[in-house]
Amino acid sequence: MTTTKEKRPEGKKMEHVGARREKTENTTGKNTTGKTAVITGATSGIGLAALKELAGLGFRVIGVGRAAKRCAEAEASIRSEMPGARVDYLVADLSSQRQVRDLAAAISRLLETENGGCLDLLVNNAGTVSSWYVTTEDGYEMQFAVNHLAPFLLTRELLPLLNKAGFARVITTSSGSHYNTRMNWRDVMYRRGYNCLLAYKQSKLANVLFTSEFNRRQGPGSRIRAYAVDPGLVNTGIGEKGTNGFVCWFWRIRRQRGVAPEIAARTIIHLATTPGLEDPEAVYWKDCRPKRPSGYSQREDAGRRLWELSERLTS
Repeated sequence: MTTTKEKRPEGKKMEHVGARREKTENTTGKNTTGKTAVITGATSGIGLAALKELAGLGFRVIGVGRAAKRCAEAEASIRSEMPGARVDYLVADLSSQRQVRDLAAAISRLLETENGGCLDLLVNNAGTVSSWYVTTEDGYEMQFAVNHLAPFLLTRELLPLLNKAGFARVITTSSGSHYNTRMNWRDVMYRRGYNCLLAYKQSKLANVLFTSEFNRRQGPGSRIRAYAVDPGLVNTGIGEKGTNGFVCWFWRIRRQRGVAPEIAARTIIHLATTPGLEDPEAVYWKDCRPKRPSGYSQREDAGRRLWELSERLTS
């Protein structure tokens, strides 16, 4: 049975947490000093782990979170661990397209004053799971909106900044859940017969379709390359947010078998810092290695159709 909860409360107005700091020492040998990165879902889990690692490598990093308090706590922990890190946090509810656009504008303003508006790395990591059928303020199913439409829109809005980089990368956190599923074109929002798992799987499939179609549209000579990452089973709290009692309980048990977020973040760091990863076939990555994605996720007709649908839904 499909149940409907009230819409999520509107997120807080765009807030800026933190301040610029001097860069930390980079002892890895990788030329990352002066590079800029944006990471969504950066207050905990994989996103926070990736942000800390990139900051330690000398990146100037902008983290994005939904709650101002959690952004402030994350910023404080980074300041404590790495006093020289150059980190800022911005607050935005990515279920709201208005706030996604406001976020992109805030990022542009920050970077314009520092390096002429150049962005080297965008990590679309924020995600959600919902046991119930919940719609956003734009009227879209929550998982599809946050997990796919938000990355699509944010990437599009930040494209001018990415184009200014020597070679920019867009990394989107997907999942092995994208296997053995297809797009539900007749009812993408699952308004009829909502199923949490099917909606989640579809949103993760959309991540891979988006990544492949982005690269096709950019062309072989583009200075921007997109990748989808499968983090595997990770010990985070994603399954305990927006889920019913049984799902929450089940996830608490299952997550204990997952790897630490720091391990899951390694593939993101690898893609962000390793040169020579322009192989057009290497779109989907797991454990720092390319992995064959589902056959459906590589269908050009499906990628094109999703792209055109996403443009209409974010216009």
